This record gives sequence, C-alpha cells and structure tokens, in this order.
Amino acid sequence: MQDINNGIIKLVSSLAVKKYRDKEGLFVAEGWKCVRDTWNAFNCHYLIATRAWYDQQGTAEHYPKLVIAHKSQMARMSQFTTPSDVMAVYEIPKISYTHEEVHSGLNIVLDNIQDPGNLGTIMRLADWYGVTNIFASKSTVDVYNHKVVQATMGAISRVKVHYCDLDFFLDDYADMPVLGTFLDGDNIYSTKLPQGGAFVIFGNEGQGISPKIAGHVTQRLHIPAMPRRGAGSESLNVGIAAAITISELRRTHLLNK
Repeated sequence: MQDINNGIIKLVSSLAVKKYRDKEGLFVAEGWKCVRDTWNAFNCHYLIATRAWYDQQGTAEHYPKLVIAHKSQMARMSQFTTPSDVMAVYEIPKISYTHEEVHSGLNIVLDNIQDPGNLGTIMRLADWYGVTNIFASKSTVDVYNHKVVQATMGAISRVKVHYCDLDFFLDDYADMPVLGTFLDGDNIYSTKLPQGGAFVIFGNEGQGISPKIAGHVTQRLHIPAMPRRGAGSESLNVGIAAAITISELRRTHLLNK
C-alpha cells in the first residue's frame, strides 16, 4: 500500500488519451462493479481507492496494489462526471488468435464503429453468444477507451478485439463466408445462413459498411421492419442490428444441429 502522489495522478489522467495508453501500455477501469468484473482478467498496476472504500470493500488481495487517494484526487483522475471511490490501472494484455479458431468460429468484424457505447454493447452480445474474436478497422474506437471499458460490463475480460487492416485481413480468409446487413439484402429470417465458421460485418453508425469492405461480402442480409409500413425509423442502431443478426445466426445453427 502507498499514498497517491502527483506522478500517479498525472499518469492516470493521461490514460484518457489513446496515445498515452499505447505509450504506457495501461488502461483504466473505474467503479467497483467494473473493477470487480475485470480484476481476475488483467494484471493490475495500481488499485486506487479512498480509505473509506478499502475499509468497506477491500481485501488482502487488493492490498499489494493499493494506492490511497482522497475524493478530490479521485475526481482529478476520473473520466466521469461523478467520480467513483475506486479505479484499477491495468496492463494492456497481448492478445492473439489462431487460424483454427477463426475458421471454426463466428467472428464479428467492425468497420469504423465510432461510438464507445456501441462497441461496448457489441462486446457484451459477443460475450453472451460465445463469440471470442472481434476484428476491427484501425479507425474503430479504442477498446480501452474508458467509456468502452465501462459499457462492456466485464465482457472486455473475455472478448478479444484485434485492430487490423480489414481489407488485407479478409483477403487472407477469402474461403470463408462473409455476411453483412444492407437495405437491399435477403431477408435474414427466410434465407439460408452458414453453419460453420463465418464473418459478420457491421459498419459505421452513419455510413454503414464502406464500399471496399462491402466488396468482401458474400451474403447480403436485410433485417425487415415488422409490420411493413411507409413511415418509421430509417434504420436500426448498429448494436441492435448486431444483436438481431448474431442471435439469428446462433438460433439457426442450433436448429440445424
């Protein structure tokens, strides 16, 4: 245990910016639920908490990493309007995937997703439906952004997000089915869906799947409005579209076992 100092405050505050997260190899999980859900998944650098929090919630397991701070100091480091009484500074893990798990599993591909809440939601549904790997364009919001970490509700501990050049990456798996949702696609509820390994792409909140990445799609799907009507929402939120698509893929796979 140690008391906080200006060096730690400066370090933690800097981690709000991706450049410094990359430089230091660290990210922040803030709030007791977030810390609890991630504690066993990452190597903790610091556990920063108020004395009151530690007296009520702390354990001997926390003690070696513990840094005590006042509420005013927590507020200086917090990225939220209402700062919490505890935050963990974790090391960013080195993650990898194998060609075997990609070929045999369902894989999510994210093309320029910008909203942290959407990425967090998609990671939660991936966790729920047993999707281990997400492949994201380099322009997609950083998974270690504090809003994403919070929105995953612990899924960041189990779902891996790999950032890559999607065009080159999908070229390497040209033998696999690639699904995407479009307004002119086939009805997702009545078309035959792949049963083995596949990619399913979700695009930018405003622009959808970019033309270059859409060129890799082998099956265009559409989620129809029900009942059909002339007026209504123009499109679905990408997180909702992802939930419907992944759910339908899993459902049809179970039906055809």
